[in-house]
Amino acid sequence: MKKVRYERKNSIGIITIDSPPVNSLDRDVFNDLEEAVLQIEDCVRVVIIEGAGSKAFVAGADIKEFPGLTSEAGEALCLRGQAVFNRIANLSQPVIAAIDGFTLGGGLELALACDIRIASNDSQFGLPEVKLGIIPGYGGTQRLPRLIGQGMAKRLIFSGEFISADKAYKYGLIEEVIEGDVLSKAIDLANIIASRGPIAIQKAKEAINVGAELTLNEGQQIEAKLFGEICLTDDKEEGVAAFLKKREPLFTGN
Repeated sequence: MKKVRYERKNSIGIITIDSPPVNSLDRDVFNDLEEAVLQIEDCVRVVIIEGAGSKAFVAGADIKEFPGLTSEAGEALCLRGQAVFNRIANLSQPVIAAIDGFTLGGGLELALACDIRIASNDSQFGLPEVKLGIIPGYGGTQRLPRLIGQGMAKRLIFSGEFISADKAYKYGLIEEVIEGDVLSKAIDLANIIASRGPIAIQKAKEAINVGAELTLNEGQQIEAKLFGEICLTDDKEEGVAAFLKKREPLFTGN
């Protein structure tokens, strides 16, 4: 039985990690997750990733796979996880992490690969790898400081401590804390995003992601180039016409 499910609800793609009891990231989950990502259709405008149940979003790697790892095997394990998470991060569609429960180790690294993170108020976050004598290996040492700054990232990674959803929000690790059904809230946000110009959303994501690795001037050049590309689209003409005529736009993705 597969440990990751993919379904599409209109223009929203939902990936569910279902690997009881805490949705650990073992080899099967990585394989199934990659397969799920490859199933995402072009008509999907937003992707949501969730963990089954309310105990954990994803509570980290499967530690049972770690004993006896050689240097080469350990590096290969990390590169495999990084490749899958990079595939998620590089999707043209925005990706929302709908977080409910423990989000630890590889689970937090998965959330970091998403564009937006929404969490229930009783969720907990952490990178506890140093407690096992290892380090985060699925991108955590790179994505976390880029998101919340080096100082706070070092504190969380060096201490291995867990933090609450409220603290995670305060640190800029997540974008919203809610009470109630996290998936429902994520779908609401996804529907808002999906109603906007899909090409514009894709180009905005590209501008932000590519520009983050460049100087301000270089990033602005990328922004201008992408803006120019959008000016040739039907969606740009439709969006401007709808605004001027005071009606809702009907974007087609062309």
